[in-house]
Amino acid sequence: MPSVLAAVGDGAGAFAIQQIEVSAPGPGEVRVDVKASGLCHTDWDGLTFTGTPHVMGHEGAGVVAEIAPSVAGLQVGQPVLLTWAIACGDCFQCQRGNETLCEILGRAGGRASAGSTRDGSGNDLARFFNLGTLSASTVVRQEAVVPLPAGIPFASACLLGCSVMTGYGSVINAAHVEADSTVAVIGCGGVGLNVIQGARIAGARQIVAVDVDASRLEAARRFGATGVVTAAREDSGLRAAAARVASMLGGRGADYAFECTGVPALGAAPLSFVRNGGTAIQVSGVEQEITVDMELFEWDKVYLNPLYGKCRPKVDFPILLDLYAKGDLMLDELVTRTYSLSGLDQAFDDLRHGRNAKGVICFD
Repeated sequence: MPSVLAAVGDGAGAFAIQQIEVSAPGPGEVRVDVKASGLCHTDWDGLTFTGTPHVMGHEGAGVVAEIAPSVAGLQVGQPVLLTWAIACGDCFQCQRGNETLCEILGRAGGRASAGSTRDGSGNDLARFFNLGTLSASTVVRQEAVVPLPAGIPFASACLLGCSVMTGYGSVINAAHVEADSTVAVIGCGGVGLNVIQGARIAGARQIVAVDVDASRLEAARRFGATGVVTAAREDSGLRAAAARVASMLGGRGADYAFECTGVPALGAAPLSFVRNGGTAIQVSGVEQEITVDMELFEWDKVYLNPLYGKCRPKVDFPILLDLYAKGDLMLDELVTRTYSLSGLDQAFDDLRHGRNAKGVICFD
């Protein structure tokens, strides 16, 4: 078993950088030496919601280090992206194109783990989202591996694995944003910026970004926002901000509104931003119980809560990589700062205080 450095969460809110042992890949599995791992709020929240010791991280890119004999189509040394849309391709949901909802290997099915990982005392460790990318090496199912073209920086490529796919996919796959439409984006962190550029790529006529932070609104303009609204922290449910957006869009709400703040209390906020008959999309993945004023649904509004931008790895990642190659998808610009694994404390502090669009842990 290779011994490598990794960030290990205890399941109760703390983590430590320690040596772990990673097994060789078994049938249908691949060992990947991770070169870069992006950070998002899910990584921080996962320190407590997993409830069990685990190798942290779920946005990763690296190179193939070892392949099981049964795996075809990959080579040692090949650059790859890791995705947590691990799907069997045959179950009820996969047959309907809902690969993020796979009933066998997906998060609901729970059978996507691979190999084994142990701490220095020989105790088994789970891998966050069945990936565990905050580790110098990890073993995953072959379905989690997406080949990358040569030349794309690993620090940029790793972001495709969650925040980019979540934002872009929520626009393209879930909401089906139409050309010449109007869009409001609430929250301009890593996911929100990718919603904005997804809307730009889709051909939206007006894209209004909403945030409490002026620097994030500046970034929103760079990624494609045509207008911005600075929200007040005391604006309950962002009703005042919604009224300002409506005034910018000719007196009615947006055709589509996306909530990307990660604040549970704002889970229903996009309903305030859309016109009658519009579509509200809750992108943050709010899982807490909240109270919703049903008048927000008046009239004929649609509310969506997509998972991972309804990711279809074999379809979506080639499209995203092509958009990046053409210069339409901004990836390098998302990376605000890189850190070594030993700087994970600082990286989380920057994440929690909104200093980065995206922070990335890089492995030598």
